[in-house]
Amino acid sequence: MSTKPRRRSAAEAELPPAELDRIDRAILRALQRDASISNVMLAAKVNLSAPACLRRVERLKASGLIKGIVALLNPKPLNVGMLVIIGVVLDRSTPESFTDFEKAAQKVSGCLECHVVTGEFDYIMMLRTQDNDSFNRLHAEQLLYLPGVRQVRTFMVLKQVLSTTQLPI
Repeated sequence: MSTKPRRRSAAEAELPPAELDRIDRAILRALQRDASISNVMLAAKVNLSAPACLRRVERLKASGLIKGIVALLNPKPLNVGMLVIIGVVLDRSTPESFTDFEKAAQKVSGCLECHVVTGEFDYIMMLRTQDNDSFNRLHAEQLLYLPGVRQVRTFMVLKQVLSTTQLPI
């Protein structure tokens, strides 16, 4: 009989483990603040041995709770300092129109997020661009050609009050 753990399916990988204890939560909080922390430092913060901490982090990754490790970049020096929020209304509410729009939206330059929403809009998009001129070009070259769009409402962000990637755990 094999003691090798069975491989989780993609659907299972999206499900959180049945129970997260206080140490799992402490690990997740610490990694949200600084994912570049060494395993030894993380283990010390959560009062575990380094090997035990590494096993827990690997389990959290395998379960899908940790989706990836990234660097958060400063947009201004990278010439994408303008944040734009766009509300989109489609002509029709059919599965095909939603699928076509979603495929095209994934190709829009600088698009960070695209969400199906309730209310006044069908979708909310967040994108970054350099300035008004670059947004006008993007609008003329890409946004106007998104399939099935009846209306686009654009909101230029004047001041960012809060932006975080940390979930309340």
